[in-house]
Amino acid sequence: MRILHTADWHLGKTLEGRSRLPEQAQFLDELQEIVEQEKIDVVLMAGDVFDTVNPPAQAEQLFYDSMSRLSDKGKRPVVVISGNHDNPDRLSASSPLATEQNIHLIGYPTSNIVTIPVPSLNEGLNVAALAYPSEARLEQLLSEEHDEILLRDQYDEKIRDLFQLMAEQFKKDTVNIAMSHLYVQGGASTDSERPIEVGGAYTVRATSLPQNAQYVALGHLHRPQNVKKALTKARYSGSPLAYSFSEAGYAKSVSIIDVKPREEASVSEVYITSGKPLVKWKAKAGLKEVYQWLEEGKDRDAWIDLEIQLTNNLSLEEIHRLRKAHDGFIHIRPIFQTDKEMKRESRKENVPIDEVFRRFYAQQTGGAEPEGELVQLFLELIAEDEKVGVDSN
Repeated sequence: MRILHTADWHLGKTLEGRSRLPEQAQFLDELQEIVEQEKIDVVLMAGDVFDTVNPPAQAEQLFYDSMSRLSDKGKRPVVVISGNHDNPDRLSASSPLATEQNIHLIGYPTSNIVTIPVPSLNEGLNVAALAYPSEARLEQLLSEEHDEILLRDQYDEKIRDLFQLMAEQFKKDTVNIAMSHLYVQGGASTDSERPIEVGGAYTVRATSLPQNAQYVALGHLHRPQNVKKALTKARYSGSPLAYSFSEAGYAKSVSIIDVKPREEASVSEVYITSGKPLVKWKAKAGLKEVYQWLEEGKDRDAWIDLEIQLTNNLSLEEIHRLRKAHDGFIHIRPIFQTDKEMKRESRKENVPIDEVFRRFYAQQTGGAEPEGELVQLFLELIAEDEKVGVDSN
């Protein structure tokens, strides 16, 4: 049996107001190609279908169209669980229609497993599909206590016991898989995830994942990664697109699991080429360097976080000019000369530090001369900084 594991689509998500729907549609087209080329029997989507509980209509339409294509009129089973970004009622509302196409939409945590015949193989698949298990969705408080470790342990034990209850329904002659949307201790996170492990209270130990599942398909963390210390193979497939600049340079992928009843699963990756990359530019030589990169066509089809070393403020006209030259600029952050750099310049040119400050002030203000009190304050701050440095040594 070949199972494709994906998660964290975040359909409808924007990047500082820029729509990512065209890129998301491109990914879903690529996903369709992958399931056909790799002869995938089952698709598992481990939560965060949408980015908000009230997604735009275009995002919902994209989801339903993609589900219909992936299932191939019921020939390829698809299992989808809600994540912490999803509205569980909204996600599962179309279940009566979806089930007819062998699409299983699970909004709330349940102790029942999903039993699926796989028509292409004449085999059975059991999925312990645990939708995002928030405290509210589990409908009980973890504890009245304020002890953080106790809170974490009680939540972890609850998840472990729930998985165990579900895993007891596995059978020896079927493929047995678990899936959920949660934070496993030790996972590497990024800035684009909405934290669910507040104070460690909602952290799950790797050893709490069901050992008798042949594979555990996880969602929530956007960086593809295996779960260390798990007693079985467990993995976050990661998001298909980079959703923050903290993910710049990450390779995006979906996971493919080859598995037979009673046998160990084999896991591989198929890398995603869809979507614009997120890149960081650090122009230490100022605007001249930025325009040189633009002329060279550097990162022409990318979203860019620009950090530019300057001595003067950027005018609105210059900012508009940059954005007109490349519509992928998301952030344009000027970085000005620091006190330490002023000291280095002073030593290098053998110019008094107060003169370097006067030059810097004039550059920043269009030629104004700093008042004597301001210069004196600057010198006092420099002296205090040097004293702290000596005392710390």
